[in-house]
Amino acid sequence: MGIKQDRIAWRIRQILSELLLREVSDPRLHGVTVTEVDIDRELQFARVYVNALGEEVRQEEVMQGLNHAKGFLRRELGQSLRLRKTPELAFVWDLRFEHGEHLNQVISSLDIPPEPAGDELE
Repeated sequence: MGIKQDRIAWRIRQILSELLLREVSDPRLHGVTVTEVDIDRELQFARVYVNALGEEVRQEEVMQGLNHAKGFLRRELGQSLRLRKTPELAFVWDLRFEHGEHLNQVISSLDIPPEPAGDELE
C-alpha cells in the first residue's frame, strides 16, 4: 500500500476500534478487536480484519453483529475521516491468531533430541 493508503487504513482502524469500544451497544460486539485494515488504491473499499481474542467460538455471532452495525460504523467513520466518499466496509474474521496458536502447539509437541555434548562443534 502507498503512504496515503497506509495512513487512512491506520486511521480507519483507530476510529473503528474506538467506536466498537465506546459507541456500539450490541452485546455481540463486546471484546471485538480490529486487528488490521486493508484499503484499495481508490479508497473505495476497506477490508476490516477483526477477532474476539480467546473467543473464537463467537465468530458467527460477531460477524452478524458487525454486519448489522455496518451502516452506523460507516456513517460515523465518514464524519471522522472527511474523505470525498466513505469506503465500503467488509468485515473479515482474522485467523492469524488461531494459526499462530496452532503452530505453537505443533512446535511444543515436537520431540527434538538434545544436542550431543562434547567437543564435536569445532
